[in-house]
Amino acid sequence: MEKKLAKNNDKEAIIKRLNRIEGQVKGIQKMVEDERYCVDILVQISAIRSAINRVGNIILENHIKGCVSNSIKEGETQESEELISELMETINKFTK
Repeated sequence: MEKKLAKNNDKEAIIKRLNRIEGQVKGIQKMVEDERYCVDILVQISAIRSAINRVGNIILENHIKGCVSNSIKEGETQESEELISELMETINKFTK
């Protein structure tokens, strides 16, 4: 099985979100350079965390609906078990 982002993957939406996050990070950098109030900077960092988690959730959902689901549907037991183990490890890393 090919390991890459699934075809029906909201790619454009993901890229738009990542571009927005990139802009937010640059905004924080400017805030630090301008010595803005710490609380304002922390609020923006929180917004970025939330945004990046949303991107991760979209990609995780696509992975489950694509790779994992297809492997199970095709009855590839060994591959399915490996993908489920990989999925659990990924979820554990992602939710830390």
